[in-house]
Amino acid sequence: MTRSLYFAYPGDLAIRTGGYGYDRRVIGALRDLGWDVHLLSLGDGFPFPSSEQLRHAEDVLSDIPDGAAVLLDGLAFGVLDDWARRHRDRLRLFALVHHPLALETGLTPDRQAELARRERDALARTRGVVVTSHATARELVENYDVSEDRIVVAQPGVDPGPLAAGQGDPPHILSVGSLTQRKGHDVLITALAMLRDLPWTCRIVGSRTLDPKVAAELEAWIEGAALQGRIVLTGEVEDPRKEFARADIFALASRYEGYGMVFAEALAHGLPVVGCAAGAVPEVVPPAAGLLVPPDDAASFAQALRRLLDEPDTRLAMADAAAVAGAALPSWRETATRIATFLEARE
Repeated sequence: MTRSLYFAYPGDLAIRTGGYGYDRRVIGALRDLGWDVHLLSLGDGFPFPSSEQLRHAEDVLSDIPDGAAVLLDGLAFGVLDDWARRHRDRLRLFALVHHPLALETGLTPDRQAELARRERDALARTRGVVVTSHATARELVENYDVSEDRIVVAQPGVDPGPLAAGQGDPPHILSVGSLTQRKGHDVLITALAMLRDLPWTCRIVGSRTLDPKVAAELEAWIEGAALQGRIVLTGEVEDPRKEFARADIFALASRYEGYGMVFAEALAHGLPVVGCAAGAVPEVVPPAAGLLVPPDDAASFAQALRRLLDEPDTRLAMADAAAVAGAALPSWRETATRIATFLEARE
């Protein structure tokens, strides 16, 4: 029996972020499992749409036939609370929460409170919520009034790939994440400036277009530190797997991660990790495979990087542990099967 699902998302599904990457892979894997997945673009502006953009998204969703199962990406669904209240009895609503909107970096307290209230109200109208980590599940239970039995944790899958050689001379540091405030690239650059006495190179891979102001600030930060020849902001790349394969260390100073798909990808490629103990990152990166420090602590981040740069044996031991952890991560088919089972159980 063919199962049908409407998958609604904001913006451009082709954008190379972890959240959109998760959406694309789950959609593809559900189709491989025999599901008929209808894609609905809700347009731009989320999570802060204009009244016109919000009205357009509501019109798109209101055309879904009665009784249909709808999975809505939380980047939009968190502010579709009024629409969800009106249609909860007509449709079988499910939310996909990568991380709560109110936990985005840089929000004012008033904006945080507004987003939390609206997302809490929207989630109350759903039959169930898909999350990507146990950390997000706990957040929804403790602060968003979502009961545990209405949540499924569907951890992102990974693709098998070649292990990084880990023999760069000088060692090559890779960071992957859109150039936004939450990804903490400013912390990484500050830490690297403290390590100018050591040999290393660094490539920061991620979209410049999601927050052009932050991208320009990072470029200026690198120039101000006179590190233009050692740190490269690549923008998006066609095949990020090549970046992982030629790196020696993965480093990302995210201020928060609902899961952190790039950390899982680093493990799958056998890369030792330096990151921050924020959100779900400690769940993804085992202690044997990386060093996690407090968020926004550039000195501690530099100290962790210095240890891996100064101690090749430690770096290689952590690389081996990363490869073991990466091999244990689920496939995308397993992730989609978990979601499919959850949707079917809550008809």
